[in-house]
Amino acid sequence: MPRIALYTLAVCVLAVAAAVVSFAQGSWLGIVWVLLAGLTSNMTWYYLKRGKAAGSGSLSG
Repeated sequence: MPRIALYTLAVCVLAVAAAVVSFAQGSWLGIVWVLLAGLTSNMTWYYLKRGKAAGSGSLSG
């Protein structure tokens, strides 16, 4: 797994936790956290697919 994918996954998990806490406190700021979680989720999938494509194309693994 590429390192950048791990970083984006960590940010996604933290954004989801922040959204839950924010909504539990009654704040509408949680919407921003949900949007950030969606963005980082997409980034994680992108970097995972890109890492697999780069790994399968090389002969020396």
